[in-house]
Amino acid sequence: MNFFSSEPAQAVLTFLSTGLLDLGAWQIVIATLVLTHITIAAVTIYLHRHQAHRALELHAIPSHFFRFWLWLTTGQVTKEWASIHRKHHAKCDTEEDPHSPQTRGIRKVLFEGAELYRAESKVKETMEKYGHGTPDDWIERNLYTKHSAMGVVLMLLIDFALFGIVGISVWAVQMMWIPITAAGIINGIGHYWGYRNYDCSDAATNIIPFGILIGGEELHNNHHTFATSAKLSSKWYEVDLGWGYIRILETLGLAKVKKVAPKPEFAKDKLVADLDTLQSVIANRYDVMAKYAKSVRHAFHEEFAHLKHKAELETRFLKSSRKLMQREPAKLEASHKQQLVELFQHSKALETMHQMRVELGAIWERSHATRDQLLQQLQDWCARAEASGIKALQDFSLRLRSYA
Repeated sequence: MNFFSSEPAQAVLTFLSTGLLDLGAWQIVIATLVLTHITIAAVTIYLHRHQAHRALELHAIPSHFFRFWLWLTTGQVTKEWASIHRKHHAKCDTEEDPHSPQTRGIRKVLFEGAELYRAESKVKETMEKYGHGTPDDWIERNLYTKHSAMGVVLMLLIDFALFGIVGISVWAVQMMWIPITAAGIINGIGHYWGYRNYDCSDAATNIIPFGILIGGEELHNNHHTFATSAKLSSKWYEVDLGWGYIRILETLGLAKVKKVAPKPEFAKDKLVADLDTLQSVIANRYDVMAKYAKSVRHAFHEEFAHLKHKAELETRFLKSSRKLMQREPAKLEASHKQQLVELFQHSKALETMHQMRVELGAIWERSHATRDQLLQQLQDWCARAEASGIKALQDFSLRLRSYA
């Protein structure tokens, strides 16, 4: 008797091969990408923007769905994720940062990011200090936190039932997706390589301008500059897919945006900086400094030919000096400062641009000064900039006093 020729046995073999859905190879790939993308959406919308930063409120329906989905696909406990991420912002790129490539090395964070999360989740002080406001209801205490591993086991059984034996591979991809993309790529590359719209206080970068694969989290420099903003894109060409989902939820009455990054407004005919200008400049200081960095690039371009030919400075020296001039002066190391001193010996204009940047930044750092004193400093700054004879500085000053 041939056991495998019987109909029940054949049915079992068919089930093991195809599962309940009986999908083709490309259909399984698409299904896997959809499943992992739902997980990405849950992380960026629920864990990151809603729980960790309170940038938006979520209705109970999406909130409970995301929490359940994350339990199934990651086993992640909300309090642990939010606590570790809040500590990351509070101690960013220092020795106390749970996962900074600046202190732990890029390889460590990129390939062992999940292990760093697990280690920090066991630190009781982190959970107590940074875990406030996270879910503490019956289902959280008795299922999601108490039996966090049960969800991923259930997901394995579901994948096996849906896709057959290949469902194990689908499940493996789901289990690796967040450790690779979030714990590895965002926390690693997002503090190591990329471009910066804003010179924020840490090393955060935008990896690429198209935040699609990881739901907008690729725009990490924007996020660290405006941490409580529900929208992570900043420039017109940047795409934040997570923000698109949030807007859909808001349209359906399932979400409410609480905070977005400030957007400067301008009064083009304003001739003198006033208190409104001062308030706007301070509120939009990252935008101000980003535009000043652009002015520095223009000034450097105008000086480049003179510095290269008359001063006979090497192109490599000039290019590195240009990058240093666009950085926050307080972050420059001693060797960098010495390089700029050498540069300024050949260009009074660039020295003026650098010094004026230091003075401009001091306006919003002087908490002991009154509003009238700060306004006087701002007006004096604009007057000196416009009398400098440096076109890039003059143009910037005209824009500065038009902030409204």
